[in-house]
Amino acid sequence: MAAPLRSLVEDYSRYLKSFELFLKRSSEHQCMLDFIHNTLPDILARIGGGRPTFNVMGVGSGGGEIDLEMLAQLHMKHPHVKVDNEVVEPSKDMLHKYKVRVSTTPNLDYINFKWNEMTAAEFEKHWQEKHLGKKMDFVHMIQMLYYVKDPEATISFFRSLLDKDGKLLVILVSGESGWGKLWQTFKTQLCHTEISQCVTTGDIKACLDAKGIPYRNYELPSQMDITECFTEGDEVGELLLDFLTEVIGFSKNAPEDLKKGVLDLLRHPDCSKEVDGRVIFNNNLGVLVVEP
Repeated sequence: MAAPLRSLVEDYSRYLKSFELFLKRSSEHQCMLDFIHNTLPDILARIGGGRPTFNVMGVGSGGGEIDLEMLAQLHMKHPHVKVDNEVVEPSKDMLHKYKVRVSTTPNLDYINFKWNEMTAAEFEKHWQEKHLGKKMDFVHMIQMLYYVKDPEATISFFRSLLDKDGKLLVILVSGESGWGKLWQTFKTQLCHTEISQCVTTGDIKACLDAKGIPYRNYELPSQMDITECFTEGDEVGELLLDFLTEVIGFSKNAPEDLKKGVLDLLRHPDCSKEVDGRVIFNNNLGVLVVEP
């Protein structure tokens, strides 16, 4: 019997390498920045209730690049407000990058950073044990719900921290993206870990709808060049395939029928389009702005 496929998150250095390649190959960060600069300011304008200090929380903040963009927009909308910013990030390496970014970015005196080197689940336990009653004006969870055991429970907890006019921002791949199609088709073969890697905004919307929780939904068009995935033995292609399937060494370790099925689907019009001889994968993101 073939050995079970190993999840990419078990090999942090390969995960990081494949993630960095993904960012280079996709328009992901650009489409997020477009949303942050063009749509988010109107959402942020309605939070805080005129208080002199806002409470903000980033869950799974990574190296802080997107966090600081959002904090800059918040400052433009509320220039006289101080910000208490809770950063929740389990990776020591990423937290270090975030701190370096803060130290080299001018005019952040209005922000008090509190660093929490822990997972979302550890932070929830820590918060409850300390009986912290602090309410949040803005909580954001960007591309992190793939790495929790129970996305619905995680959203429920962080939503419970919102003040009466607070907002919870969730960004994930869209249910209508190529990722959504890939996971719908091969979820049972690819997702073998306790954490729920195969989650889209479609899944989260279904949970919120079932509970009658109000939210707004935005679709962010994004794409990724995956052409090399179809060249046997290509190093870039193998790394991209690992990222797409969340499997270590997918092209070497997956059974032939699974490999063929995944590659056929990745090339299918449901997932990708061909442009000038390149295979361009639908990497669309979904944004949910959840009310208290």
